[in-house]
Amino acid sequence: MKQLLTLLLVLLIGGCAPKQTEVATFQNPVIFADVPDVDIVRVGADYYMVSTTMHLSPGAPVMHSKDLVHWETVSYLFDRLDESPKNDLEGGHIYGRGQWSSSIRYHEGLYYVLFGTGNRTYIYTTRDPHGKWEKRCELEEYLHDASLLFDEGHIYIAYGAGRIRIVELKEDFSGLKTDGVNALVIDRQPAGLLEGTHLYKFGDTYYMMLIWWPKGGIRTQLCFRSKQLEGPYEMQEVLSDDLGFERHGVAQGCLIDTEAGDWYAMLFQDHEAVGRVPVLMPCRWVDGWPMLGDAEGKVPHTMPIPVQGVEPKGTMVVSDSFDSPTLGLTWQWNHNPDNALWSLSERPGFMRLKTGKVVESIFEARNTLSQRTEGPRCRAAVKLDISAMQAGDRAGLSIYCSEPGTLTVSRETTGTTLSMTDRGAVMEAVPLECEELWLAAECDFTTDTARFSYSLDGEAWQPLGKDFHMIYNLVHFMGNRFAIFNYATEAPGGWVDVDEFCYERID
Repeated sequence: MKQLLTLLLVLLIGGCAPKQTEVATFQNPVIFADVPDVDIVRVGADYYMVSTTMHLSPGAPVMHSKDLVHWETVSYLFDRLDESPKNDLEGGHIYGRGQWSSSIRYHEGLYYVLFGTGNRTYIYTTRDPHGKWEKRCELEEYLHDASLLFDEGHIYIAYGAGRIRIVELKEDFSGLKTDGVNALVIDRQPAGLLEGTHLYKFGDTYYMMLIWWPKGGIRTQLCFRSKQLEGPYEMQEVLSDDLGFERHGVAQGCLIDTEAGDWYAMLFQDHEAVGRVPVLMPCRWVDGWPMLGDAEGKVPHTMPIPVQGVEPKGTMVVSDSFDSPTLGLTWQWNHNPDNALWSLSERPGFMRLKTGKVVESIFEARNTLSQRTEGPRCRAAVKLDISAMQAGDRAGLSIYCSEPGTLTVSRETTGTTLSMTDRGAVMEAVPLECEELWLAAECDFTTDTARFSYSLDGEAWQPLGKDFHMIYNLVHFMGNRFAIFNYATEAPGGWVDVDEFCYERID
């Protein structure tokens, strides 16, 4: 009897033993979408990341995460920039310009973000990064790939390409201090491009993370350090790896720690048509240097999520039925929008896009509405009511970049057609006699190929045109996006109503 009781007790104790918690992992790239020039700040258990969106509005997205893996856009620094009429697509454009290379910092209860546009340099602040930001500083001078540092009552900015300089801001952010630090700290470089500055002070040492693109080599991450802000700085290569994507080095980004004291780096990688994708990796401090990657200096394809036990949330691209009175944060306009020409209230449950001035092409069209694409594959479908289109109007769905593919509804006095175009050339066209239809595009970023199709009922789909080869170049300087457009080539006054945008990521 005693033996039986002992056995039952052993089984009972064993059955109550705590189970080992399964370690959650993720795969790189940590975000398979165009989120370049990343910088991150941690405040307590919260991480905030800024990125580049160039000519799009609203601009300078701020994303939030609890684990460094799952990110959600929570705000933008600005709704519009008004540097020139070109920001409104008047008298030109700012493709390949606009906001880029932001630096985010937290200091004495305020969040700060610095960015440049190629023309000027701005600093915005807020107490709540989920809310509104206010412009604190506007410098007439453009400081390339600049990084902000608060250090013992001083405010420094490090910037440059090839030659790296550190300057000092006035305490009231009214401009650069004429009697402050203004030092050329790196007046040499290895052969090849050197830029993408991220300036830190850890302990009593200053660190600058910089990318290096050696001639004939891949983008490589370098680190410079010094006990003195103005140098001299010594250099160490801390990462040279392409994550198996040949000739596409992982580089440019930031260092970040966790509450537990673990260190990581978030850099990015050029990934052709989908854009520049963030890559997360361990950081190992070796002899005072932040060595990136695993013990062999390679970026892990799969690794544990840095902060375990956090409920995953946050996506880069979402479906939308346009039932909300406000536009979702994943949407952005091509250049500054004309707010008189779009509405979520004129026909509740629809996004109404009206034509304004007469233009010649999609590149001049105001109020083109877009979201990112995602790898490895994704699909988007949009339902349009085209009954209010006028002769000369063009509306539809695009895989949008400097060389776009489109499904274009063309209204003429003689009738309406739907065409698939490749870089403006019509590949196939069919007549339309309906007032509503579905348009879809599916992207495969393993081959950089997209395919278009349409439906009259949302169920039976018909392919149109040919495979579309997506590209990435510096003309727009961003990855391909899903874009909904409507513009007039003869006279303004028509509109389309967008009923639904249905999105699916395909792993």
